[in-house]
Amino acid sequence: MTEMGLGKSIGKLDDYYERLAQNKAGKIEPDHVDKVLGKLRVKEDALKTEIAETLKVSKKERLEAKLDVVQKQIQRGEWLREQIEADRAET
Repeated sequence: MTEMGLGKSIGKLDDYYERLAQNKAGKIEPDHVDKVLGKLRVKEDALKTEIAETLKVSKKERLEAKLDVVQKQIQRGEWLREQIEADRAET
């Protein structure tokens, strides 16, 4: 996944959060969130591999910062998925 791919995934999560805030969670398909989470998990695995193979300290630090961002986005996506499921269970 390229850097733009990561930005697009984060942007989609942001859009889903905005819909949730506007009480439009019913319009968010759980499969859409799962798709974004899948892409983020692939990126997470790739970053972990790259970190393990990288010797240069400064590059490793940049990769670890990216990994932190990806892991936080995964947490956000999982929380969002739970909210969507709860919303659907109520209706």
